[in-house]
Amino acid sequence: MPGSGELGGKAIKALYLLHPALGIPRGKSKGVGDVVVAEEGEIFDIELEESLLEANRRLAEQNRALLDRHGVRAIDVMGSVGAGKTSLISCLVERLKDRYRVAYVAGDLTTTIDADAIARHGVPVVQINTGKECHLDANLVAKALRRLDLASLDLLFIENVGNLICPAEFPLGAHQRVVVVSVAEGPYVVVKHPYIFMEADLAVVNKVDLAPAMGVDVGKLEADIRAVNPAIKVARTCCRTGEGVEEVVKALGL
Repeated sequence: MPGSGELGGKAIKALYLLHPALGIPRGKSKGVGDVVVAEEGEIFDIELEESLLEANRRLAEQNRALLDRHGVRAIDVMGSVGAGKTSLISCLVERLKDRYRVAYVAGDLTTTIDADAIARHGVPVVQINTGKECHLDANLVAKALRRLDLASLDLLFIENVGNLICPAEFPLGAHQRVVVVSVAEGPYVVVKHPYIFMEADLAVVNKVDLAPAMGVDVGKLEADIRAVNPAIKVARTCCRTGEGVEEVVKALGL
């Protein structure tokens, strides 16, 4: 029986073969100007004796310095698949694009679906396709930053790959980190995945309209978040209706 890595590789290749059949060739999309595709093994192109996390930290510091030189504030948005990261960013971009010069970097294993959704707001977008990697890293974000005209920007949203585990250990150089969770992930999502909340400045509890149906106590989720990180800010949202999005804007100081 082939290993899980081999099966995963075949699945990724199958998705890439399907992508052009949908009318979107690999590396291009409708409405997105550019796509960064991670090369095979690129995330591990670091000398073996170096610590991967330390190497990423240094690259993140370089990204931060580059953003600071251009006066761009970057916000790293993390969370599970389906938590509502793209929906939240879409709401934020819609509210803020007339106040700030906004751009967006999308991280996904494949496709440009989320990037296309944000591109409809008329802001610059760069897609990062990570292949089999379950998180963005500072190296891939550095490549994306080179595709943007930073001198013409004020605010950058970076949407990480859907994952509540790995992104926590890989800072990207962003000034703020946001974790989005939804009540649909159940009452124990925070206590099962505490580390990402330790690294975040703001937690957004999304889809609060579904709490009664899911039997989830939103107040208990908030208490769990603050137990993990007493300094974190917490906001409740329903991105479908826009409820709570203005509180997110205020929590981010925008």
